[in-house]
Amino acid sequence: MSTIRVAVNGYGVIGKRVADAVKLQPDMELVGIADVATDWRIRAAAGRAPIFGATVEAVDGMRAAGLDIAGTLQDLIGGADIVVDTTPKHVAAGNLDRYREAGVKFVLQGGESHETTGHSFVAQANYDSALGRESTRVVSCNTTSIVRVLGALQDAGLLAKARGVLIRRATDPWESHLGGIMNTMVPEATIPSHQGPDAQTVLPDLDLITIAAKGAHTQTHNHYWTLQLTRNASRDEVLDAFRAAPRIAFIRMSDGLVALNSTIELMRDLGRPRGDMWEVALWEDLVTVNGDEVYLTYQVFNEAIVVPETIDAIRALTESAPDAATSMHITDTTLGMRRDFLTTPLGTSESTSRPSTAR
Repeated sequence: MSTIRVAVNGYGVIGKRVADAVKLQPDMELVGIADVATDWRIRAAAGRAPIFGATVEAVDGMRAAGLDIAGTLQDLIGGADIVVDTTPKHVAAGNLDRYREAGVKFVLQGGESHETTGHSFVAQANYDSALGRESTRVVSCNTTSIVRVLGALQDAGLLAKARGVLIRRATDPWESHLGGIMNTMVPEATIPSHQGPDAQTVLPDLDLITIAAKGAHTQTHNHYWTLQLTRNASRDEVLDAFRAAPRIAFIRMSDGLVALNSTIELMRDLGRPRGDMWEVALWEDLVTVNGDEVYLTYQVFNEAIVVPETIDAIRALTESAPDAATSMHITDTTLGMRRDFLTTPLGTSESTSRPSTAR
């Protein structure tokens, strides 16, 4: 199979991480990145990949700022098999005609609506339905975590319905000086919050309601779930379902991982690039089972969790890997993902990819 030529349009929080992940894949080549910025964000990419201007005006401004610009976005997509659009919310929708005219496949992110592509993607849940498509949308960070965690119980035949509360971080850390929330919490204006219906674009038969609020912190999101099972189950059965699922890693309060910041510090100590956590961090010792009910909490690192899903979406659209298991094994191995952050020796990696074949 020939190497997949990947372009990344938008070099922000997600784009820079996707670009780095593409460079790690044995079957992909990063042909370039496009943006409109002229400051430190794009200057940090110099020498890492060819840089293109996302607009004609951007090309002129970037060159005037002393950046070595290889051409326009049109030039970039002309040399690509697929574009990952990680531009700000709603910007990507305006690029679709350009991608289609160029005959290039494209992956959007969760800031765009399901209707922009007609397909929403989480690798373990619906990889097969994305095979050969023109485009797909990788759902948001919180929705990705919902599909991973609730999908694990659904695959085990255990989940009847789910009710969750999400405490969302206020802003990206690098933008916290721009007026983040301080000394308050802001409830999302509707119930259900948008994450529940969004998860149903991937798993239509999920019975779930989500409630969300935005908190005064910048380090990751935190989910709290009350789950009704299809029958009485033991705690071991529930934990086994999570152990069998991909991209969920256990953490424990008994190990001192007692708050969101402690997990982020652990990622740095593990040598993760940018301190990234691609897995859902599930507190194993807080999983509580009472007959047919389960209570749990987990942590979502929104800057990174969708990166492995995006890599798998590239393979699905280009049909370069025949199934989720094949693609996820490559992705998870190259990133060094884990099932448990403290039981894998430092310096080794542990693939987390054992997607269910039940769907």
